Amino acid sequence: MLLPPRTIRVAVATAATALAVTVGLTGCGDSDDSSTNATTSSTSIAAAPSSVSATPAPSGGNAAAPTADSLKATLIKFGDPALSTDDKAKLIVNGDAHKSNIDQMNGMLAGYTLTFAVDNVVTSGNTATADVTITSPHGTAPAFPVTWQQEGGTWKLSDASGCLLLGFAQAPCAPA
Repeated sequence: MLLPPRTIRVAVATAATALAVTVGLTGCGDSDDSSTNATTSSTSIAAAPSSVSATPAPSGGNAAAPTADSLKATLIKFGDPALSTDDKAKLIVNGDAHKSNIDQMNGMLAGYTLTFAVDNVVTSGNTATADVTITSPHGTAPAFPVTWQQEGGTWKLSDASGCLLLGFAQAPCAPA
């Protein structure tokens, strides 16, 4: 799904602002159906579930609209420095292409606690977008949009959003 140029510019500007704040914080240590779920969820990575998979869809192949909690669970797993690179690659569309970046991020996050908040989930077909706020021990970055895609019955971070988050952890990549 291609986004209009204005949407891309706004997202990039928001992400750049969030990146500037986050780098400062981390430097120290096909359906036409659409629905809106404006829920909020916030949890530390210490509360990450032990199983490793992105948000699974109900059986039948089509993913139900994700909740803020289920999207947050993906972020928690992705931000957990104890989770293996291979397991994190499964959380991103095209994740295998970014394994070296994930390795680098895991090194940067060792011993570093992040908290995620997910607000304003909007689902359109196989895409979900939400406002995400990341809090580190040094402060909170402004909310920025993150996108998930339904792939194979599972909600995963989009390639672009995965690279954005990797960039925040000083492990930048370019989406495929």
